[in-house]
Amino acid sequence: MNKSEFIAAVAEKSGLTRKNSDLAVSAMIDVIKEIMDKGDKLQIPGFGTFCVTDRAAREGRNPRTGEPIEIKAAKVPTFKPSKVLKAIANHTEPEEE
Repeated sequence: MNKSEFIAAVAEKSGLTRKNSDLAVSAMIDVIKEIMDKGDKLQIPGFGTFCVTDRAAREGRNPRTGEPIEIKAAKVPTFKPSKVLKAIANHTEPEEE
């Protein structure tokens, strides 16, 4: 599913117009980006948590030559799904929290 298909699904499910659904989805994405830009985390119960984590510097290998290379430390966006979302993805009953 791409963004336009997602917007159409949101419009159908919510009863909003496609234009209003597009505005809502775009605003939601913008807010998540702003939260992560600040380094904060966003917890949505029953869905999951968006946050920024630090990845340490490490040594890697150039796949072409096999020579070691230094991979710099970085901040990476992460998403941790809730137990409910994991259960839905696995077609199982959610565990009690």
